Amino acid sequence: MRATYRLALVLALSLSSQTAAAIDKTTREAFDRLLLESGLRIETRQSYTDIPIRANPVLPYEHAMKHESGALELRFIVRPLNRIAIEYNDPHNAAPEPNHLFPLLFESITNRLSVGSDTSSSTFSEAEAKKSFNANWAAAAAFDVRPEFAADYRNGLLIGMHRNEMADAYTLFLYNDHERAKPLISEAISIMSFNPETE
Repeated sequence: MRATYRLALVLALSLSSQTAAAIDKTTREAFDRLLLESGLRIETRQSYTDIPIRANPVLPYEHAMKHESGALELRFIVRPLNRIAIEYNDPHNAAPEPNHLFPLLFESITNRLSVGSDTSSSTFSEAEAKKSFNANWAAAAAFDVRPEFAADYRNGLLIGMHRNEMADAYTLFLYNDHERAKPLISEAISIMSFNPETE
């Protein structure tokens, strides 16, 4: 039975009540199936190696890779829209559709991962989102990472992307030394993207 990601839209947004241990996501094969379901792809890079998922109390993620230099770790979060169930208790308004939740989801994930609150973010233009990620929407946020999520790293850059009717997906770049990580991030910024749309 497929996992369902439930959203509670009241004052706060809860992403998933399931822990990483509750779902067998530790194999690359399971992650590849999730990518296929979500219309996503990951570029093969010889300089990156798949690494085990680390269970944490902050946010489950589906896959991780590390650069051979040790200067950068990538963690991937994938949420197919057909698995999102909305719990919404406002009798005066209709429940929002999954296609309209991506800015709120991005903000919620950023706030969960960040040490501080109200982390600023930058939204890509529609053309940039399409060019870089084959997405309808994309955004980025940089922050200090909560140690409960990634004890080995201090800094994070989150890239979020959304494709209508498909999925929300996130690539998190983790690092300590900004100068060492910056060129690696620039080179791998689009390592995960949606498959090109077919005519």
